Amino acid sequence: MATLEELRKQLDTIDDQIVHLYEERMRVCEAVGEYKVQSGKKVYDQAREKAKLADVASKVSGEFNKKGVQELYEQLMSMSRKMQYRQLVQAGALGRLPFIEVDSLEKETARVVFQGTEGAYGQAAMKHYFGENCNCFHVRTFRDAMEAIEDGAADYAVLPIENSSAGSVVEMYDLLEEFENYIVGETIIPITHTLSGLPGAKLTDLKKIYSKGIALMQASHFLDEHADWQKISVVNTAVAAKKVLEENDPTQAAVCSAYAAQVYGLEVLADHINNEKDNYTRFIIVTNQKIFLKKATKISICFELPHESGSLYRILSHFIYNDLNMSRIESRPMEGKSWEYRFFVDFEGNLANPAVKNAIRGLREEARNLKILGNY
Repeated sequence: MATLEELRKQLDTIDDQIVHLYEERMRVCEAVGEYKVQSGKKVYDQAREKAKLADVASKVSGEFNKKGVQELYEQLMSMSRKMQYRQLVQAGALGRLPFIEVDSLEKETARVVFQGTEGAYGQAAMKHYFGENCNCFHVRTFRDAMEAIEDGAADYAVLPIENSSAGSVVEMYDLLEEFENYIVGETIIPITHTLSGLPGAKLTDLKKIYSKGIALMQASHFLDEHADWQKISVVNTAVAAKKVLEENDPTQAAVCSAYAAQVYGLEVLADHINNEKDNYTRFIIVTNQKIFLKKATKISICFELPHESGSLYRILSHFIYNDLNMSRIESRPMEGKSWEYRFFVDFEGNLANPAVKNAIRGLREEARNLKILGNY
């Protein structure tokens, strides 16, 4: 029986041959790429690759080896495609994207919409980004805000996309895909909830607690200590505060900000009731213009994939090969297609960057319905 050292020497010899053949293969693939550039053929030939995978699998024995050689060739063909995308760049196909680079947003003259009412966290985020005296109005729902942007009633909308403790605002992902609106900025603000009621109200008298569903979740530890309280979801924390004021019932209270309590003349019955001390919400700035800031550093995209093994794995390789750092991935079910999903990805970069253009070119060829949601 051969020793371990002898077996390793055999592997080294085989690996030397594989490396030599790999370089030889890539030289031929480069020639294929040159032909595609000259003829205008697409880089990704899905039918050809499927046939190739079936062919190499037929030449080995055993299910383990069949799967292994297919995975190996998937990687080899993926490397070939990425090289050919770079050849396109070298040939002058710079992959210009339909977004216009701007130095800054016109904040001073902009009309801004936020969801909720006076005292909402969305209003606080809006003022944090656009300033205290911005020209603004509010609407009832996220959809109303997106429609205001699309219709031109507002230049920008300020909308929540993610909370540090409760996670993503999933409705926003669906709306970003549905509307032709684009992210051009973001701002993050701390979220500090209070329990506020009518002046003179007491905790022991409370029966109904109103707030936005996500806010009730963020304060669940405090609220669960009072099992007799009925928790009722409304569209916004400030709407909850306004409702308590209007109904003038001392048995009702709202989970809202201290600012909302002040706006509606409520008394803070309990402060800092968040489950987590450090609680933040990330708001996105949305417009109907395809623009991006010159200094933008984050890109959001969405795309669909076939419901088959390895499809997401293959797509994500475009970020790796272009040295792009992916910071977030989210999936949402596709309407009318059971067990099929749309993926939302955030990654670092700027649309003017060649590596970003290269990655997007590959993603556009190999994914379904790629949409750039914004660069900010």
